[in-house]
Amino acid sequence: MTIKRSKNKLKILLIIVGAVLACALFICAFCFNRPQRETIPAISSSALIPYLNDGDILCRLGDRFWSLYFKDLSIEDKRFSHLGIVRIRDGIISVVNAEGHAPGRGDSVNEVSLEEFISVAKAVGIYRANFIDGADLSNAALEFIGLPFDWNFNLSDKTAIYCTELLSAALDRIAPEIKIKTMFIKELGRDIIPLESISNSSDFTEIFYITARADNILSGGQ
Repeated sequence: MTIKRSKNKLKILLIIVGAVLACALFICAFCFNRPQRETIPAISSSALIPYLNDGDILCRLGDRFWSLYFKDLSIEDKRFSHLGIVRIRDGIISVVNAEGHAPGRGDSVNEVSLEEFISVAKAVGIYRANFIDGADLSNAALEFIGLPFDWNFNLSDKTAIYCTELLSAALDRIAPEIKIKTMFIKELGRDIIPLESISNSSDFTEIFYITARADNILSGGQ
């Protein structure tokens, strides 16, 4: 009886070991055979700095989950998914932006370094508001730091804010005559501000544009 029990235990142990090995082999085969994510060269801050002024609007196309969704809210110009407002003080360049699902920062309006802002960028465009003092715009953006990100995309809610809404709200403080165009989104049931409302607006000038590819496309250079 004892010998029979020992054989049964050995048999069960061999089955368990076999199952574990089979799972390990399956996982290895899956990892090695699945398509690898495309490696995109990083955009260097040194490529942008010569063109940046205080108060410029920095538009980017990110590589995060929501990036494709936000860029597709635009109809004509789908180059961008997010924006921030450049702040330059004592030679230090930072970007004020309203971020959702930002690693380590949650969902809020915050101020990050230029390098951090473009670290996830597949494309970057620099825009400048016409006839507005850039320092006034970047100072106005600071007033919204700490507000939560507005996942309801409700322009009438002043207690939370999303990325393009930050620019609109800052302009309301210093140049209320400038009205950024909105677009009705049926899925959300409300008007939102797509990124192309900045890139296609006559109130802003495109200064520079670069993509994170070997065949970088440049425009502007003003």
